[in-house]
Amino acid sequence: MTVRALVAIALALSLAACGSASVSSPPSGIDELTIPTPSPDPHDFVDGVDNPWLPLPPGRTWTYDVVDVHGGHELTVTVEPGPEVAGVATTARVSTEPGATTTDWFAQDARGNVWWFGREGEWTAGEDGAEAGLAMPADPRVGDGYRMALQEGVVEDVATVLSVRGSATVPAGTYDDLLATRVTSDLGSTGSTDQYWSRDLGLVEEQGAGRTLRLSEVSG
Repeated sequence: MTVRALVAIALALSLAACGSASVSSPPSGIDELTIPTPSPDPHDFVDGVDNPWLPLPPGRTWTYDVVDVHGGHELTVTVEPGPEVAGVATTARVSTEPGATTTDWFAQDARGNVWWFGREGEWTAGEDGAEAGLAMPADPRVGDGYRMALQEGVVEDVATVLSVRGSATVPAGTYDDLLATRVTSDLGSTGSTDQYWSRDLGLVEEQGAGRTLRLSEVSG
């Protein structure tokens, strides 16, 4: 067999291998981030949160149908100005359901990544060893994993991007091209929670840990 023939065969095999290989994902902003962050720089953050997957515009209200161990009930989510945490001005997401109100604090950096700075009454970044974690990257990639918080020196929740082509049908409608994430715990919990996010709308469905949450209405 001639050298030219060998080269031709090698080239053909190389092209076939390239065609069958999966295309690598482009770089993501989270590659250069320290997550959780022990010392957020206030100058790195902007006013408000307008990440397309986790938008928190003032005046908007999300209403969800919830089914859990207590049965079926309604949950509403509203947006309010949050406190300054670790020197960073935050936006508050207030979740209200019968017998419980949960207030989480978020802030967005200049690249569009949204950071979780604490939960009222439970933990606050910069106090007792707690650090802000990543709530939502600006450009999620399939396979990305990121830590969502460091509470009292123990990293708890880790989110992993499962898909950017998910779909869900909920009372508010049918949604396609959803960002699907799975949240698991570093503390040995056997459960996980799958979340589905619609661009420019936010969370539309959540399933896991004995609880299902489905979007029924959005206003504002």
